[in-house]
Amino acid sequence: MTVGILLAAGAGSRFGGDKLLAPLHGKPLVQHAIDALRPAVTDIIAVVRPGSARLTALLAQAGARIAVCEEAAHGMGHSLACGARLVPAGTNLLIALGDMPDIAPDTIARVIAALDAGAQIAVPCHRGRRGHPVGFAARLVPMLQQLTHDQGARSVLLAHADAVLEIPVDDPGVLADVDTAADLARAADHVSARL
Repeated sequence: MTVGILLAAGAGSRFGGDKLLAPLHGKPLVQHAIDALRPAVTDIIAVVRPGSARLTALLAQAGARIAVCEEAAHGMGHSLACGARLVPAGTNLLIALGDMPDIAPDTIARVIAALDAGAQIAVPCHRGRRGHPVGFAARLVPMLQQLTHDQGARSVLLAHADAVLEIPVDDPGVLADVDTAADLARAADHVSARL
């Protein structure tokens, strides 16, 4: 059993705000991330920042459980910990980013399959570069629940470097996040090629 944590609590300052609601092929950017995640996980916990009513409504309508992270402005570690605290004991966790719209569902399925087969940490790699989403076995979830600041899960990856299983994928979407309007335009090209 694997729960997906969808990190959607960033301010989108380089984009000019509300990037997760920006339209991409007829639906909000974040909807693409949810659509890829939903078939593979048993539950989605979406972490949002306070005051993001439109985004929260969209994510709830898509079936995600909502975790409002009061400390989201202090860094991704706080947001990840906020979501991880809602993961039931004994459950694997998959960390996905709301601003990555072009990850192939098969890539997500392969990461989860690796966890199911006993991997402690599973990371998709495209052309030798690690990307997202990253899967963690249930025994590591308590460490994720204690994260702070802007390190994300990096400290857990470093502490368990020998337990990381890299999964080679032919999926450039694992590396492609949207930070700027130019990134969104590139994503539109890539996503349309896959549709």
